Amino acid sequence: MKIAKLILCLIWLTPGWLIGQEAKVVPLLSKDLTDLPGKEGLMITVEYPPGASDPVHRHNAHGFIYVLEGSIVMQVKGGREVTLMPGQTFYEGPNDIHVIGRNASQTKRAKFVVFLVKDKGAPVLMPVN
Repeated sequence: MKIAKLILCLIWLTPGWLIGQEAKVVPLLSKDLTDLPGKEGLMITVEYPPGASDPVHRHNAHGFIYVLEGSIVMQVKGGREVTLMPGQTFYEGPNDIHVIGRNASQTKRAKFVVFLVKDKGAPVLMPVN
């Protein structure tokens, strides 16, 4: 039941998450973190089509990103813009605003794993105006 709710939530978020292109978001694991009351771990893969980008957003979570293929460009407010290749990582804290998230290529897809530690039942993504 939890996985079904997660999939519905991700399907609902995905069209608005990427402007002009849709990401393929695949839930891998959702687990209550019993040693951290009220927290859960969520692991997903995200595949950006060529040229895809995110609107400004936040996760209200600890987010750990690991690039599997292609290259992505990431930046949080106040941080520097970085281009990540396969095997490289990125971190977003619960108070960070993700100002840049995009596929670095206009011709090749990019794929990465995201692991979030968040409040149980909280939304995965919150748009920021």
